[in-house]
Amino acid sequence: MVTFVLDCSFSLEEALEKAKLSRRDPAGHSHAAAYKTTVPCATVAGFCCPLVVTMRPIPKDKLERLLQVTCSMAGEQGQPIHIGHPELLGIKELSEPDYGDHVACQPGDVPVFWPSQLTSLEAVSSCNAPLAFTSMPGCTVMTHLKDAKTPAQCLAPETVPEIHLISRDPLHYSIASVSAVQKIRELELTVAIDPGNRGIGSLLCKDELLKASQSLSHARSVLVTTGLPTHFNHEPPEETDGPPGAIALATFLQALGKEVSMVVDQRALILHRKLVEDAVEQGVLMTRIPILTYQGRSVRDAQAFLCKNGDPKSPRFDHLVAIERAGRAADGNYYTARKRNMRHLVDPIDDLFLAAQKVPGISSTGVGDGGNELGMGKVKEAVKRHIRNGDVIACDVEADFAVIAGVSNWGGYALACALYLNSCEAHGRYLRKAVGPSRAPGEQGWTQALPSVTKEEKMLGILVQHKVRSGVSGIVGMEVDGLPFPGVHAEMIQKLRDITKGHT
Repeated sequence: MVTFVLDCSFSLEEALEKAKLSRRDPAGHSHAAAYKTTVPCATVAGFCCPLVVTMRPIPKDKLERLLQVTCSMAGEQGQPIHIGHPELLGIKELSEPDYGDHVACQPGDVPVFWPSQLTSLEAVSSCNAPLAFTSMPGCTVMTHLKDAKTPAQCLAPETVPEIHLISRDPLHYSIASVSAVQKIRELELTVAIDPGNRGIGSLLCKDELLKASQSLSHARSVLVTTGLPTHFNHEPPEETDGPPGAIALATFLQALGKEVSMVVDQRALILHRKLVEDAVEQGVLMTRIPILTYQGRSVRDAQAFLCKNGDPKSPRFDHLVAIERAGRAADGNYYTARKRNMRHLVDPIDDLFLAAQKVPGISSTGVGDGGNELGMGKVKEAVKRHIRNGDVIACDVEADFAVIAGVSNWGGYALACALYLNSCEAHGRYLRKAVGPSRAPGEQGWTQALPSVTKEEKMLGILVQHKVRSGVSGIVGMEVDGLPFPGVHAEMIQKLRDITKGHT
């Protein structure tokens, strides 16, 4: 016989009580409720079972304090593996635990979940051992080992977690290390420089890049869109800002194992297929991605596109991303920065973002550099006040997250870099629900998937080969928004890589 002694959440009780985060037992002496999830544990030598978790209701304003206490007491092992709606773990009813006694959430509480040692009971049951002994649920063994508390100020930034709300419906928080968060904030400020003096600094909202990247990190299937046809008198009318950022983001999402699709205007379908084919051939993109079109005319059409059989409980995509995509203004038209109406060249992809707002589980991000792009409805009042022609051109359709960049491609690059930074162990453990071993970014080929000067120069060259023009100057050449790739764009890409690869 072999004996296993497993850590227990009771080890944290004294510290949590001192922090005024004590348990709320219905009878004062019951053991904590535990729930079987739909999260599969790693299969090892015949042991195969779902993760079992415990839940503690925590007031929303004490979540940050909770993470500080659990981190200082038990490091990563004491951190929660899910904060938010129980159905994201496959738990249908908190009032019906598989073990223990239910504790009700009060108004203002957030359900917080930890791995439970009761997972071991499920594991033992799964292996069909002829004989096994275990303690009863709620009965624990006290050892002579003492908990070692590390003062918060002595913890390294790469081990201290920060918590951020990434979705309200369903409720979902995510965490990342302080070190990673600081780097992502640096990325956000770096790409928000204003080379065109458009006034975009007034549109910037703190931590939009951080929350967008964390939401994308939790997503399984992502739909990307781009296309702002400013050159009416040329074929194609597209510009060089947008597709490179979209392809760069898609490349990194592929490296993370996400499903990625792209939706574009019907008239530009052949162009984007060629761009993707050439990007794969030249090593910019890992594998081909499906290129879709949408020309629906109703909310029902949009919902049918986004959801399996039109059922909002079965979304095909978890996250929509628009990078330099024409955005619908309040009057229903689509405008360039100079107030030229391009509605005749644009399909109603905005409706997908509007429909997503009513489908729980689908989040959205808009990346823009002038306020007329899809998703910028979130900052439309600032666009009207601070951007030239903003009262006319401002996009009226908002995304959950609005990433502001001096050039929209830079926003796409920054999203890819932020996803890399979310590979910190604090976020990685939370993302995998503490199941299985951690894996370093290098093991996944993530470094190679980051935007690089070489890859982005190739991507811009592909656009030039297909006669796609710079948005400001109209030149077919190695420039974006009138800014040359050598120097301006190359320096920005390298700066983003230096910030990203400098993290620990």
